[in-house]
Amino acid sequence: MNSLWVVVIGVVVIYLAYNLYALRIDRVVIASDAQRATPATMYMDGADFMPTSRFVLYGYHFKSIAAAGPIVGVITAANLWGWLPSIVWLMVGVTFIGWASDYSAIMMAVRNDGNSLSAIAHRLISPRTRTILFVFIFFYLLLIGGAFVGIMAAILDARPDVPFGIVVLAIMGVVGGWLIYRRRADLIMVTLLIVIVTLAAMALGPLGVTFSPNNQPPPTWKTGVVSGAVLGINNALNGGGPIYTVVDPTNADPRVPPPGPDGKRPQTKAYNPATGAISVFPSFFFWCLFLLVFAYLGTNLAIWRFAQPVNYIGFWVMALTIGVSALGAILAPFTNPGVATFQVSAYKGFAPAQATGAIQWLWPMLFVTIACGAISGWHALFGSVGTARQLEYETDALPVGGGGMFSENTLGLLSLTAVAITGAAGATAFAGGVGKLLNVATFGALPTAFGTALGFGAFVVIVLTVVQLVFRVMRVTLGEWLGEWWVGFKNQHVSSIVGSVLVLALVLSGTWVYLWQLFGASNQLLAALSLLLVTLWLRSAGRNPAFAGIPMVFMYVTTVAASLITAYNLYATIVTRSGSAAISVIGAWAMIVVSLLLVGAALLIAWDAWKAWTRPSPVEMQPQAAPAAGGE
Repeated sequence: MNSLWVVVIGVVVIYLAYNLYALRIDRVVIASDAQRATPATMYMDGADFMPTSRFVLYGYHFKSIAAAGPIVGVITAANLWGWLPSIVWLMVGVTFIGWASDYSAIMMAVRNDGNSLSAIAHRLISPRTRTILFVFIFFYLLLIGGAFVGIMAAILDARPDVPFGIVVLAIMGVVGGWLIYRRRADLIMVTLLIVIVTLAAMALGPLGVTFSPNNQPPPTWKTGVVSGAVLGINNALNGGGPIYTVVDPTNADPRVPPPGPDGKRPQTKAYNPATGAISVFPSFFFWCLFLLVFAYLGTNLAIWRFAQPVNYIGFWVMALTIGVSALGAILAPFTNPGVATFQVSAYKGFAPAQATGAIQWLWPMLFVTIACGAISGWHALFGSVGTARQLEYETDALPVGGGGMFSENTLGLLSLTAVAITGAAGATAFAGGVGKLLNVATFGALPTAFGTALGFGAFVVIVLTVVQLVFRVMRVTLGEWLGEWWVGFKNQHVSSIVGSVLVLALVLSGTWVYLWQLFGASNQLLAALSLLLVTLWLRSAGRNPAFAGIPMVFMYVTTVAASLITAYNLYATIVTRSGSAAISVIGAWAMIVVSLLLVGAALLIAWDAWKAWTRPSPVEMQPQAAPAAGGE
């Protein structure tokens, strides 16, 4: 197997799935109508409801949904079970479940006046369901924030060449927002300026650093113009030594170095290969705070000042990374076969042995480890409260929602290619694979070391631009959920700080891999909940709900089982493990409680939904919309 076949399989499957299945569902089951008025046209307020061209909305939606899921999840899964199960789930999942979840959640919201999933659940099932769904969504968002901030902070701590690009990204976001909205500057010229400057800053990270063949020994970073300065900050913070140690049984943490030619991992300041212990230094805490401040700005500043232009830059960084890397994957078998050849086993077994004793069965764990790229609850959540309120025509929902999901699937395929050709784990595999593919695509003009730096920077940018939106939705959810109990939660700064503190507590627990899988389980469970609402909505409207109902049952059973297994893994490998740091044990117990809470909430919603399904007269969920100008 080589990189070219991944591109071929991806192109063929996506083309057939969109044209032979998705278009048919849109035409026959949903019956989208370009003449029917959308909430964006009926309630246009210039803020939430705003008719937007599908070409603009596609980019906005694509970048708002694509984050760490199709990267870290795919890489972790390939290292646990092999590349074959990963690519099969990516292709089958996106074909029959992923695009359907994204697209139908948007259309359900559009047909219900742009209401959120919670509001629709209130009307379709019961008032209690709305409250339970609030609880579920808040803790789900908490897990996303913890998983994403944890992996990004680990990268910034381990790679002093990356932070400079992120600082420049923030500056360029502010500059871009000012130029576009205040100075009314030409969009093309502004785009060229802010994207090129950001990419240049990301590429300058390793300038002046000496890299050894196969990265052995690892670079010291101190000779770098940029990395040396960042390393100086880290060293100043770490003068008192590590705070505590944690263990990552999958070795996916970026602070874990890749194996050397002898197959053994070298000892570093942060990693002890004899014990597998990862030392948590004050610098890791510093980068966590750095990321939370970044997210706080995106959460509370006017969206045009920071979040939107930063997201815009992130879209171009991601699109260029996928496009140029795909070109490298196509060329590699012909120009550099050594790069194109897969280094990861095709299949490693249904239940690969884990040194810690954790359960990692292919079912159900594969389906929650690859948290996005195949299906994602975040897409349905964001699409229903964001994209649905900007849809100009109903017929735009498929190319925007379904097309955005199919596009994110390509990011998952890129991640699979990256891990397969490097044989590494974690974000290191993504960055290293991207570095090799960029080197091939530029015919050697871009050194692999600089391409790898761009890969690390692209990973953080891709994730960070979505994390802003996660904290933004978390703030709103907390205010709506607990604002009636204490009015202080309705204050955006109070709710933002509360969310940030809870996320930081999860990150510092050190149980990263389980936090990731628990996020994955809750993410896929939210997707199942979304499909459940779509199923009830279609039935109430007299339409065939099979395309949503069948995947919903599979995802419901799978994700509940995965949540329970993850809770067991947390107990068996951290709570009862001798020598575990107190903060890790506390964090493990916290995540066990959250896991059981989410399972309980999901089962209660399923019970209420079953009662709604069996009602003699289903609730009519499709209000009569005012016809668009010129309509019938």
